[in-house]
Amino acid sequence: MENTTKPKAIVLTDGMLHEPEAKTAHGLIRGTDRYEIVAVIDSVHAGKDAGEVLDGIHRNIPVFATAAEAMAAINGISYCVIGIATVGGILPKHFIPIIESCVRKHVSIVNGLHDFLSSVPALAELAKQHDVELVDVRKPKDRKDLHFWKAEIFSVKAPIVAVIGTDCATGKRTTCRMTKQACMDAGLNAQMVYTGQTGWLQGGKYGFIFDSTLNDFISGELEHAIVTCWKETKADVILIEGQSALRNPSGPCGSELLVSGNAKHVILVHAPKRKYYDHLKEWGAIHSLESEIDLIKLYGSKVLAVALNTEGCAEEEALGFQRKFESGLQLPVLLPLQQGLERVVPIIKSLINRSI
Repeated sequence: MENTTKPKAIVLTDGMLHEPEAKTAHGLIRGTDRYEIVAVIDSVHAGKDAGEVLDGIHRNIPVFATAAEAMAAINGISYCVIGIATVGGILPKHFIPIIESCVRKHVSIVNGLHDFLSSVPALAELAKQHDVELVDVRKPKDRKDLHFWKAEIFSVKAPIVAVIGTDCATGKRTTCRMTKQACMDAGLNAQMVYTGQTGWLQGGKYGFIFDSTLNDFISGELEHAIVTCWKETKADVILIEGQSALRNPSGPCGSELLVSGNAKHVILVHAPKRKYYDHLKEWGAIHSLESEIDLIKLYGSKVLAVALNTEGCAEEEALGFQRKFESGLQLPVLLPLQQGLERVVPIIKSLINRSI
């Protein structure tokens, strides 16, 4: 019988667990098929449950002040995952001593930042001495492993739904995963294509890491992931995780999904209390939902529903935004964390029926 036991992992967020930059940790706390998350390392939130810090849901994932305390309390830890996604993918300097302490305890490090640990000579040597891995998830693929766009995307018969947002860190990946699960619970063969490092860390089978891919091959890697998923699973629906936003000036992204990925349908994620891209006034004001929907329409795609990230909202305020946008947009407006994604399933079923 196949051994399906997942390796135990701790997640390092030291001081940032409550911040949007810890979205990698947030995804892993909510679920991963690749690791068993047994603890979070964060001195600010030590003694709490990581799930309760994240969204008030107890998940039996304790937060420790130090990696040493976690390893003293829990046996068999194999990996320490860097749980943050900083602007520019920069590794905070104060993480280095913590990483070194894990390596000395024979714990491998999994890093999703652009600062590659394996390129630090002293750290690479330390890892070699203690026979552990430094896994840099965002290291670019070799040229021989990259794919160029071939127009094979048009052979995919299943509806393709892109989950894109009006800004970074709005919950696109979480919304995508929750939509997949809601569809599966309703008996549909739903598959997800990941496009970021956290999707890989959560055990995604189909996908690529968008911002580590040479520009010439982004469209081809996207197509290859979708087509491979379709050929191997014959999915009823394929959901694509979006990155950044169509008009975030630090990394405009999303048109590739609509054009090269032939995603004719969109679930649009929006944080109604967020005013500026990445919360930075100098980056400019986030465009309205109405104008984003119109822009998506110009690409030849249709918004099926809006999902709200209710950061900073009290419950009644979130419900107020839901009512306001549903009335104004004449679209379903979803509250994923509060109400789930079941309301979008009949819409997706209608797309499937049309494609048969």
